[in-house]
Amino acid sequence: MKKITFIYPAIGKKAGKKYIRTWKMEPLPIATLAGLTPPAFQKEFFDDRIELIDYDTNTNLVAITVETYTAKRAYSIAKRFRDRDIPVVMGGYHPSHLSEEALQFCDSVVAGNAEHIWSTVLSDFENGKLKPLYKGTAGYNSGMPDHSIYQGKRYLNLGLVETGRGCQFDCSFCHITTYYEGKYYPRAIPDIINEIKISKKKYFFFVDDNLVSNRQFALELFKELARLNIFWASQGALTVAKDEELLHWMKKSGCILLLIGFESLEPENLKQMNKSWNLRIGDLQKLVQTVHKAGIGIYATFVFGFDFDTPETFRKTVEFAVENKFIYAAFNHLLPFPGTPLYDRLKKENRLLKPNWWLDDSYKYGDVVFKPAAMSPEELSRRCVDARNEFFKLSSIFSRGVSLFGRNTSLALMSIFLSSNLHLKEEVGGKLSLPLGANLDELPK
Repeated sequence: MKKITFIYPAIGKKAGKKYIRTWKMEPLPIATLAGLTPPAFQKEFFDDRIELIDYDTNTNLVAITVETYTAKRAYSIAKRFRDRDIPVVMGGYHPSHLSEEALQFCDSVVAGNAEHIWSTVLSDFENGKLKPLYKGTAGYNSGMPDHSIYQGKRYLNLGLVETGRGCQFDCSFCHITTYYEGKYYPRAIPDIINEIKISKKKYFFFVDDNLVSNRQFALELFKELARLNIFWASQGALTVAKDEELLHWMKKSGCILLLIGFESLEPENLKQMNKSWNLRIGDLQKLVQTVHKAGIGIYATFVFGFDFDTPETFRKTVEFAVENKFIYAAFNHLLPFPGTPLYDRLKKENRLLKPNWWLDDSYKYGDVVFKPAAMSPEELSRRCVDARNEFFKLSSIFSRGVSLFGRNTSLALMSIFLSSNLHLKEEVGGKLSLPLGANLDELPK
C-alpha cells in the first residue's frame, strides 16, 4: 500500500517561545484532501504548528498546503523530503498564483481547487507520470472532509466547516476574489448539515469568506441550521444588516459572532481598494446597532496603509471600534499579496520595498513591505500596534463586556469574551517580529 504524508506548515516561531495558541484550529484543507484520497492509500498528517515533522517517515508522496505566509517554510520542508527522492506536491492559493516559483521547490503543483483533479494526480503518481502542473476548477465539488486525519491532535474544540467559496465583491487586496473572479460557489446544504451532525460538536466556525454572498442560499442554510441547536461564527458583509429576514434567521440558527471587514472609514480609501459599495449601504453605526439588536456580536477588521490614511485615521478608527462595542477588532497594516491587483499596482508604482517578502530572510511578521503615501513604513507599523493596544486595554474590555452582557446574558459567552480578549491583549506583540519559517524544528513548548 502506498503512503501519502500531508503537511500543514507553520508561519514561524520565535526562538525559545511557545507556539501561539490561536493557531491551534483544525486545518480544513488537509481534511478535504484526505477525504478525496482513495482508501488504497495509507494516510498520515503532520501539523507543523503543534508538532515536529518526522522527516524520516516511510512515505511515498508528500502533499503540502501552502499559504503566502508559510511558503518559505513549505519550501524548506519540501527540500528535506526531496533530498530523500520522495516527490512533493504543493497546493493552495500561493502556488496557484505563483506556480513557477513553487515548482522550483516541489515536483508538482495543484493550481486551484483540487476536487476535480486530485484523483488524477494520484493516478499519475502511481503510474510514475506525475505532471508538473495540474489546474483545478473554481467551482465547488461535493465531498466530505475526512476529519479522522486530526486524530491525536489537540485542537480547539471548534468545528471548521466550509459552506461555500468565493465572494461577489472584488476588493483589490484579496486573494479570494482574485481567484474566484467575483463569483460565489455555494456548497450543497445537505452536505453541510451532514458534516455538522457527524462532528457531534456544539461550536463551529464557517470558513466562508462571505457567508451572505448568495441571499437565497444563506436563508435556506440558516433555516436548516436552526434545527441543530448549535452555535456558530462566520464572516460576512455588513449588507446583512439591511435584510431583516436574513438577520432573524441568522440569529435563530445559532450565530453569535460575525466577522465584518470594515477595512477603512476613509471614503477615498474604500474607492481605492474597490470597496466603494461600503459607502452606499447606509450609516455604519446604525447598521452596527441593527446587528447588535439582533443579538449578534461583531468582530470588526480594519486595514491601514492605503493612500488616504493619516494619523487622524487611526484615532478615529479606534474610537469607532470602542464606541460601537465590538467584541473583537483587528487593526492591521496593508500587506500586498502576490497575484492581487494591489500587489500589481504597488509594483507598477515602484513602491514595493521587498517584492518577494515571503521569501526575504530579513522580513519579520509585522513589517511593512511597501512605501505608504502619507507616513513611513515604521510609523504605519507602530500606529497599528498602538491601535491594538488601545482597543484591548482593560477599560475597553470592561466597557465592551458590559455592553455584550446587556445584549446577551449568557455567562458562557461572557466567559469566552473575557478570556479571549485578555488573551488577545497579551498576544498583541506575540506575532510581531516573528521570523517566517524559523525555529520550527525545535521541540514544541
